[in-house]
Amino acid sequence: MRYAYLGPAGTFTEAALLQVPGADDAERVPAANVDEALAMVLDGSVDGAMVPIENSVEGGVSATLDAIARVDHLQIVREVLIPISFVLAVRDGIETLDQITKVSTHGHAWAQCRGWAHANIPGAEFIQASSTAAGALGLQDPEQHHEAAICSPLVAHERNLKVLVEGIEDNVGAVTRFFLVTRPGPLPAPTGVDKSTLIVPLPEDRPGALMALLEQFAARGVNLSRIESRPTGQGLGSYFFSVDIDGHLAEERVAAALTGLHRLCPDLKFLGSYNAAEGITPTIDSHNSNEAFVQAREWVAELLNRL
Repeated sequence: MRYAYLGPAGTFTEAALLQVPGADDAERVPAANVDEALAMVLDGSVDGAMVPIENSVEGGVSATLDAIARVDHLQIVREVLIPISFVLAVRDGIETLDQITKVSTHGHAWAQCRGWAHANIPGAEFIQASSTAAGALGLQDPEQHHEAAICSPLVAHERNLKVLVEGIEDNVGAVTRFFLVTRPGPLPAPTGVDKSTLIVPLPEDRPGALMALLEQFAARGVNLSRIESRPTGQGLGSYFFSVDIDGHLAEERVAAALTGLHRLCPDLKFLGSYNAAEGITPTIDSHNSNEAFVQAREWVAELLNRL
């Protein structure tokens, strides 16, 4: 097996990939960005790609949301949650915080440590890096001139970097969610604790358009655990929604909701059903159970037999 992930080695994305059974022994291929990782999946050079989708502090990762929405023939087969903690790694010779004039990291990491940085290194300039690991590795590159990097403890340990301060995140307990994306294939079997992800283009910009879409879920007792609007790029007022729902396509209520949604939105994109990493069993009212849907369908079938 070959898997792509956002590199270089030591990123939180690689840590997420290592939670996939068998990934320890698989070939792990670093990618420069989400588009490159997904392109490797599409052309068959890797079997899957691990990409970040949202953070409990910063919300959705727009690069991933947009990339997955643009590309067809992809499927989400697994989600992974990674607790996020950051360290401040520095170049050799840096002994105190007041020696730091430039600090490099990924934008999402900077946002999660901004409060600490403003309080402890207020004069330091933020240098955008393609990943936390890339900023950290720059400390070993004489061509780069930042004195510090905000990165994961994993990359600091693996690269033998000098850590000046540990646990610099503003929100202790922050978590980032990742998706393992493959080419389309059989759905993972339902476990009773599942999620499904959809891309829902807004059919038209009119009063009640979004309400009509949401009613399809509410009427079948399907909970939305995440909904985010993103521009399609086709002009102002043109949006799609990235949606996670509690449940598996194999469940009657979920299939019924998607059936109703497809009538309103034929361009609906189903990205997959997969085990929910939180392990929280959703509450389902008895009238939205599989049995209730089956009984209702059989009742209608009996009525139709009178024709």
